[in-house]
Amino acid sequence: MKPIFKPGKNIAVKTPAHEYDSVVAFYRDVLGFRQLPIDEPDPFESASFEFGDKVLWIDRIEGISQSEVWLEVTTDDIIAAQEYLRASGCSIRNEIERLPDSVNGFWLSSPSNIIHLVVGS
Repeated sequence: MKPIFKPGKNIAVKTPAHEYDSVVAFYRDVLGFRQLPIDEPDPFESASFEFGDKVLWIDRIEGISQSEVWLEVTTDDIIAAQEYLRASGCSIRNEIERLPDSVNGFWLSSPSNIIHLVVGS
């Protein structure tokens, strides 16, 4: 049976370290988006903003040359989702970033190399 997939609440922009401050200032100062507090330990230097019903994360990443957009997808059955996606020829990419133990999910790459965090709902 095919698992159910839905959009998640998070969008991450992985930003080169040399552009981080100007990207945060763009969303905060130029566009005037409300910056949200970050309550959990932050493995990166990050800022988060209200983005409609989503949260836009700006993560400062050393060693990348251009920004990447990463999306979150939720599923009703995380084990079936991983099996289904793998059988559908999708690339599971858990090596790209360690997830906290509290996250019931995995990393997935779309055919166009957009990274998705797939989490159990």
